[in-house]
Amino acid sequence: MSSGPELRTGRLLLRRWRDADRDPFAELNADGEVMEHFPQLLRRDESDALVDHIEAGFEQHGYGFWAVELVAPSEFIGFTGLGLAEFPAHFTPAVEVGWRLKRSAWGHGYATEGARAAMTYGFDVVGVREIVAYTATNNLRSRAVMQRLGMSYDPADDFNHSRLSPGHPLSPSVLYRISSDRWGTMSLLEPGRARPPWGRSS
Repeated sequence: MSSGPELRTGRLLLRRWRDADRDPFAELNADGEVMEHFPQLLRRDESDALVDHIEAGFEQHGYGFWAVELVAPSEFIGFTGLGLAEFPAHFTPAVEVGWRLKRSAWGHGYATEGARAAMTYGFDVVGVREIVAYTATNNLRSRAVMQRLGMSYDPADDFNHSRLSPGHPLSPSVLYRISSDRWGTMSLLEPGRARPPWGRSS
């Protein structure tokens, strides 16, 4: 894969994708519990196509959904990062933050830690003015991450996902938002929340 932005936190490395990531990523995408709030499991070819799509996004925009690796021990655990939400909705087009981690990585704060690094990159380096996050209404685990990130929720922003058929159980969705100004204010109020160093992968 090509070189590109690489983000590091205390416990995580957010990097470009490698061919070695494809097998564990396919396992993750075939896990019914991980994919509970997605319309369907992904076949191996669909999982590989998603990696290709993410990498193409990096080449086009300079950011995307980074592969997430534990620093110690070195282990691929999923992805987190930024993407473009362009489906028909009242808030699109928009820059979204998202994550997908394997089950063994749940409950350790990795989603929040990785998403925070990606959002800081989006605001500080890319110059994004607002970042959104959305999920199915009943996805309480992801909604909790959005809240920990300091994102705001307004019931007036609730929507039905246009890419799902009317009546689909995952169609009712919630939207969370945060502006660059709000993010900067939070950073000043939380001095212990170090901004991760930016690097370039070799």
